[in-house]
Amino acid sequence: MEENKNKGISITPEVARGVYSNLVFINHSNSEFVLDFIQVMPGMLQPNVNSRIIMAPEHAKRLLKALEDNVSKYENTFGEINIREPQPANVPPMAFGGEA
Repeated sequence: MEENKNKGISITPEVARGVYSNLVFINHSNSEFVLDFIQVMPGMLQPNVNSRIIMAPEHAKRLLKALEDNVSKYENTFGEINIREPQPANVPPMAFGGEA
């Protein structure tokens, strides 16, 4: 197991591998936030939820602040992150050049 010595936690190899996500659906009630992480690929008709995280509102706010802090640090090091308009997942990739 990989151990994070700064935090005193251990991570199994399966968890350390991670799960890629390029879309998240966020819902909430008065007592919890639910984050569904999804990987959308071109041509995929029905993407599946890869991971669901459920947390208390207080923890969701802490996550928000931690993300803001980390994005700020990232941009100070690597430059501003530009956000592009997302492409619809069910549209085939466009081909450029050549003849039909």
